[in-house]
Amino acid sequence: MTHEGGPATDRTGQLSARRAIEALRCGVPSRDAVAALGSGQADVEDRFLTLLDGIGLAKRGGRRGLLLGAGFGAGKSHVLEHLAHLAAERGVVVSRVVISKETPLHDPVKMLRAAVESATLPGGSLGAVAEAAAGLDVGSPAYAELLSWATGPAVSERFPLTLSLLPYAQENDGDFADAIVAFWSGDPLGVAELRRQARHAGKPKPTLATVPARELARHRFRFLSRLFAAGGYEGWVLLLDEVELIGRYTPLQRGRSYAELAGWLNADPDDPGSPLATVLAMTDDFDAAVLTAKNDREQIPARLRAKQTSDWDATAVDAETGMRLVEKSMLLLDQPDAQELDRAYAVLKLLHGEAFGWKTPDVAGLERLSATRMRQYVRAWINEWDLVRLDPDYLPQTESIDVRPTYTELADLDRT
Repeated sequence: MTHEGGPATDRTGQLSARRAIEALRCGVPSRDAVAALGSGQADVEDRFLTLLDGIGLAKRGGRRGLLLGAGFGAGKSHVLEHLAHLAAERGVVVSRVVISKETPLHDPVKMLRAAVESATLPGGSLGAVAEAAAGLDVGSPAYAELLSWATGPAVSERFPLTLSLLPYAQENDGDFADAIVAFWSGDPLGVAELRRQARHAGKPKPTLATVPARELARHRFRFLSRLFAAGGYEGWVLLLDEVELIGRYTPLQRGRSYAELAGWLNADPDDPGSPLATVLAMTDDFDAAVLTAKNDREQIPARLRAKQTSDWDATAVDAETGMRLVEKSMLLLDQPDAQELDRAYAVLKLLHGEAFGWKTPDVAGLERLSATRMRQYVRAWINEWDLVRLDPDYLPQTESIDVRPTYTELADLDRT
């Protein structure tokens, strides 16, 4: 038996410290690394907590999201991971989505899939949709409120129907209960099957209008956020990283992405009290490098309106809104000042000593310049400690090279 504070506890602490150091060495914002280092972004934390305080309220100043901006390697992903911790502590379901070829911002269907797959309960487990569905109490006021909301105009008739059929399916047809949860998560569920199950449950034949896949994905986002709230959670937060990738899309897809960005940041007019909040992170040079250099402010709306349909005209209006938000509403991360660098250095010095069981000496690291990123400082300190640990007489000197992202268009990003 090992007593508290004994060898097993020491080994656990050393393993956690080692995981944190290895993650920071690679620039990966792991849970251990973020817990050890914190964020150093007090203003962002305050704004995020205010956003969480307003989750589910009908009036939140017209916004349901934050747009964070910082340079390449300045710690955006690290901050998002820290915000995920804060949200989990508040009892919020959290999804982390990295914008990529597989999850393009302009495609709400693929965004939904990624958000559902990564949805993490406050306790740290995945499978949030199934867990929330299993926890529904059909006799509770929360279930009645969810069903009442679902019968309103915000979502398709499929949602109140499947919600009302869930208790019958859980009792009589487990496969169909699973199919309902899969439908909420993004899978298809045929009209014929819905009508057959409604008949078996003694319900009248439902009338189900056709809903385009993109619009149905938006309905699913609305419904799932309400489902999580009914399941006893405080809401749903989406953390979207590497949003600057949209600068490499072709013009039409950039336009659709700007429109989606506006939708994620502004309140949903069809569901103003949605318990869904978002934080998007992108590079801080996006305005100059894409909106200005590619003349997107003028060219994108013109390209969209040239389609000469009401849907594309509406997308053009939303795209203009999204570009204005990038230009005027980006919340820039603070550059680390001397006090923050001293704090981070002290924390990492202790952490490295705990990870490798040695008395960590002082190292020079990088010269403190305004253009140097926190990630560069962190990796320089860790690498120099590693070298000195291997050769105590070695005097390391670190140089850094700044790497800038490119916004060259890639047509392949439009195809998955």
